Amino acid sequence: MSDKIPRSNSDDYTADIIAERQQFIEDKTPARLDHTKQFSFDPDSMAGNVEHLFGVAQIPIGLAGPLLVNGEHAQGEFYVPMATIEGTLVASYNRGMRVIREAGGVTTTVCGEAMQRAPTFIFRSARDARDFRDWLVANFDAVKAQAESTTSVGKLLEVEHYIVHNMVHTRFDYSTGDAAGQNMTGKATFVACEWIRSQIPYMRHYLLSGSFDTEKRTSYVNSLKGRGRRVTAEITLPREVLGDVLRITPEQMHYGYGISTLSAFMAGSSNNAAHPANGLAAMFLATGQDAANIGEANQCTVYNYLTRDGDLYFSVTLPALIMATYGGGTGLATQRECLEIMDCFGPGKVMKLLEIAAGVVVAGELSLGAATRVDRKTGTNEWVDAHEKLGRNR
Repeated sequence: MSDKIPRSNSDDYTADIIAERQQFIEDKTPARLDHTKQFSFDPDSMAGNVEHLFGVAQIPIGLAGPLLVNGEHAQGEFYVPMATIEGTLVASYNRGMRVIREAGGVTTTVCGEAMQRAPTFIFRSARDARDFRDWLVANFDAVKAQAESTTSVGKLLEVEHYIVHNMVHTRFDYSTGDAAGQNMTGKATFVACEWIRSQIPYMRHYLLSGSFDTEKRTSYVNSLKGRGRRVTAEITLPREVLGDVLRITPEQMHYGYGISTLSAFMAGSSNNAAHPANGLAAMFLATGQDAANIGEANQCTVYNYLTRDGDLYFSVTLPALIMATYGGGTGLATQRECLEIMDCFGPGKVMKLLEIAAGVVVAGELSLGAATRVDRKTGTNEWVDAHEKLGRNR
């Protein structure tokens, strides 16, 4: 039997070719496929999402909520599907959502939008690079027209430019509607760059992506300029709510985050939060997002202070939150159902989903931030106790 994975050039998603790959796996590896090969939806629907399809990975999905959101797009209570294999995660976020609900809801604001492709243009000298930078600024409208000729949705908002040596590093910043937009911006920027190349004979060459977009990675530039959408979620937590639900005071919570912020700075961390990636990854998997975008989305800052009334103001800003309600994996059967639970499937719903996701991050921060404190009277720790009770699959 050939070592080459079976594939059909005419239709690679038929039952026959999938069964052939399943048999190939059992013949070539120690595995026996009792579960991965079972799924309930049409394999043709996965075309464009995966190659060499042989089955599915079934991940448990839990439900947290209701989460009360006072957003501009998400308003009211939402139940949130979270796909995870980490015991205690759903319970912890559920507890944080109770705190938010009893405090009157979390206020969410989408503050910016910019999905990038970041070509680098190379010249023979810094002077040529400077002249090109000036040309790029003067001809923005023409570049914009070229880029937008490829899409009915994407809009070129800005072209950032940074001269280094004999190179001009750029970031073509787009709005992308309800799609995440990486493929959309790649095609649009390529067409624009080819037109630019025809206009600039003194350009040596260019790279379509010079890595300055830092796709699927944390970076200082994304923290400042954003990638995807910049979203802030904020709440004022009454003293009695923190005490009743989390058994912690505003002073204790503020003190703990002061220490963790210093620790994050010393460690060179990309954020001073406790675990934003936990909630976001669980939502990404449940709703068909590109899971690797956690690399950007995890980057955030936490800010809190004691109010004059003795309560706690608490805020999280996510500068690079990349999510979609249309396209990509959002249309797959189980992922669509999870989006529909939050009424977030399809066009016109992405801002709503982003605001819900930001509220979920706040819920997780509040719950874990309180749980890591050691109770000096009892000598117990909620984080350890919860994982012992819920998080150990023996």
